[in-house]
Amino acid sequence: MERRSLIGAGLGAPAALAATGLAAPAIAQTMPELRWRMTSSFTRPLDITYGAGEFLAEKVAELTDGKFRITQYAAGELVPAFQAMDAVSGNSVEMASSAGLFFTGKDTALAFATTVPFMLNVRQQHAWLYQGGGAALLNEVFAKFNVHALQLGNTGNQMGGWFRREIRGVADLDGLKMRVAGLAGNVMAKCGVVPQQIAPGDIYPSLERGTIDAVEYIGPYDDAKLGFNKVARYYYYPGWGEGGAMFQVFVNRDRWRELPRAYRAALETASLAGSTWMLSQYDWKNVDALYRLAADGTQLRQFPNDVIDALYRAAQEVFAEQSAANPMFKQLLESQVAFRDRSYAYHQVADFAFDSMMLRLRRGR
Repeated sequence: MERRSLIGAGLGAPAALAATGLAAPAIAQTMPELRWRMTSSFTRPLDITYGAGEFLAEKVAELTDGKFRITQYAAGELVPAFQAMDAVSGNSVEMASSAGLFFTGKDTALAFATTVPFMLNVRQQHAWLYQGGGAALLNEVFAKFNVHALQLGNTGNQMGGWFRREIRGVADLDGLKMRVAGLAGNVMAKCGVVPQQIAPGDIYPSLERGTIDAVEYIGPYDDAKLGFNKVARYYYYPGWGEGGAMFQVFVNRDRWRELPRAYRAALETASLAGSTWMLSQYDWKNVDALYRLAADGTQLRQFPNDVIDALYRAAQEVFAEQSAANPMFKQLLESQVAFRDRSYAYHQVADFAFDSMMLRLRRGR
């Protein structure tokens, strides 16, 4: 049943108020009409990542009876993809749909807003963010840039990336030019990779022209949509660098504090719903996309253990370096590590045990 049908069935039905001559509720009379702009770090063809912003705008309008309307603009229409946070910080736009890891050049602690290598899966991320104080810690970092951030989506575990040639050992990483975002790029650099920060809309041309040799983006659905399989044959897993990638909506901090409480609640509610929407989209669409890629000739490969082990050691070096240089990075890392290590004791006898059981039973059919 639609929301308006529910309202119509209750005490607040506008038609019933009009029929009885009663005034509209006070909240409807006093709430201001707001028209905000939201830039995105994503292009329109990326219907899930860009679509999350559209979802949020639609829900906020519904929750405020059209009083608070947000118009989203794709990357490049108002500002380039990687200038989204600057635009919000300076109040050129009120909001942006983006991801913290795009801005680790400003502060490496922003990586934790999205994902950190060898750290949390999607379930752990949500528990840490909403129940473990993660959101408050992250907003201490965002406040430095005059931004208030709300989670808007999670991709779930990502893939390890597309490569033009097979990766048989650590030596095959040496000199590889790879589009890879966030701290995963710092980690790979220690193993010889030359990381490239490229906006989503510019990745395919760079791969096609040979400017890069490999790319890590999200997963089967988006990767196929962007056509990476047309120019790179080998598709590697697991996504060691992104156990689950959280996205955000950035709000100018001054505008956030000026919002009526009801509008802030609408944004919080819509962003929470948008996070569930995005994860369910990827969990549904990645399945068919991977089957299609395999049928079209994509070679699915698992990273060799020695490659994973080398990347893990490199990650510990990066963590130590960043912790020494950035106290907030250290605090966020310690918070996530403590929760990760403790929560695995539970997941080992819960989700992991269930999935292992089901895989064994499926293999036996």
